[in-house]
Amino acid sequence: MRSALLSGAEWFAVLRIGLGLWWLESWRHKDKKQWFGGGGIRWAAGVAEKHRWPVVRRGFDTVVAPRPRLMAYVVAYAELALGLGLVSGFLTPIALVAGFLLNLIYLVLMIHDWAEQGQNLMMALISVVGLFAMSWQSWSVDSALGLFG
Repeated sequence: MRSALLSGAEWFAVLRIGLGLWWLESWRHKDKKQWFGGGGIRWAAGVAEKHRWPVVRRGFDTVVAPRPRLMAYVVAYAELALGLGLVSGFLTPIALVAGFLLNLIYLVLMIHDWAEQGQNLMMALISVVGLFAMSWQSWSVDSALGLFG
């Protein structure tokens, strides 16, 4: 592959790092006091309650609603871990798959609100491209350690 300035593997590393910075921004911009106090989960509960797919309501009521504080920490620290993993290129394939799944969950929850979908669709797409392009080949801890060939 020929490209300007960087090799193909380096451009995919740029994409991976950009996605990691996007996850870190998702972590940074949260009002942690409000989020960990239950605000984020209360908001999601309101969305799930009105969801057009009964499976989403039942899933939320079964998994998230009984443990709102724990789930608030899981979501927030997942964003932080994904960001750090992708920026550093550590356990990159795992971070890309986990990030894709987190975006997919959000897409399903917010299926009725297309105004919210752009960011998550782009992040999911970048995760898939980064995974299949093996974006950990350059500028990554994985590459330095010889992980994931």
